[in-house]
Amino acid sequence: MPHETVLITGASSGIGRELAKCFSAAGSRLALVARSGGLLESLAAELRKLHKIDVRTFPVDLARAEAPAQVLSLLRTAGFKVDVLVNNAGFGAQGPFSEISLEDQLQMVQLNVMSLTHLTGLLLPGMIERRRGGVLNVASTAAFQAGPYMATYYATKAYVLSWSEALSEELRGTGVTVTALCPGLTKTNFATAAHMKASALMKMSGMSAEDVAAIGYQAFRRGKTVAITGFQNQFLAFVVRLVPRAVARRIVGALNKAR
Repeated sequence: MPHETVLITGASSGIGRELAKCFSAAGSRLALVARSGGLLESLAAELRKLHKIDVRTFPVDLARAEAPAQVLSLLRTAGFKVDVLVNNAGFGAQGPFSEISLEDQLQMVQLNVMSLTHLTGLLLPGMIERRRGGVLNVASTAAFQAGPYMATYYATKAYVLSWSEALSEELRGTGVTVTALCPGLTKTNFATAAHMKASALMKMSGMSAEDVAAIGYQAFRRGKTVAITGFQNQFLAFVVRLVPRAVARRIVGALNKAR
C-alpha cells in the first residue's frame, strides 16, 4: 500500500532490517527505531537511494520504560501518523533463570512485552479512527511451549502470540489487522547476543532473515493472524499440542541447555 507510514522497531539488523526493505520496496514511508543510530542511518540512506522514499530514523532504546512515549513525541514532531506498526525489537538470554542477571531479565520483559504493548496502545487508536493499517508483531515458535534455560524469553513470546490473536479478533471489521509472525531458528545475531551458541538448538539449520521477513510481510498484507515460518516450524508447532507438556518442556530444555 503506497503512501502509508510504517514504524519498525529493532530495524537496525536481522528481521527488522529485512522487513524495512520489504515495506520500502512497496513505497511506504518509514520510521525506523533502534538503539544504534549509525546503523539506522546507514540503512535509511540505502533505502532512500534505492526506492526514493522518505525514511526517518529515531535512535531510541525501547528497553527503557519511558521510550514509547518518547517515540510518540518524536513522531508528532516529524508530522508522522503511523499506519502500520511493526513490533520487532526484542532479545533473549540463555541459561538458568537464577543465574541470569535479574536486571537483564526485567529489561527483556520491558522490551519484549511492556514497550510492545505501550507503543501499540499509543498508536492503535489512530489506526482505528482512520479505519486502515495494522500491527505486525514478531513473536516466535518459542511461543508455543515453555522454554527451560530461556524461561523468560519463551514466556514473553507466548504473551506476544496470545495478545496478538486476541487483538486480531477484537479488531475484526475495523479495517485494522494484527499479525503475529512466529519464526523458528533464524540466521541473525540473536544467538550471539543471547549467549546460546553452545546449545544443541544452535546446531540446527535456520532460515535467513530475508526469507522470514518476506513470509511475515506477505502474511501481514493478506491479513493473516498467525504466520509460522516454514513447514518444519509449522509441523513442530502443531505436534507440540499433542505431546504432554512435561515431555515438551524436557525436550526444549535439552535443546536450550548449554553443552
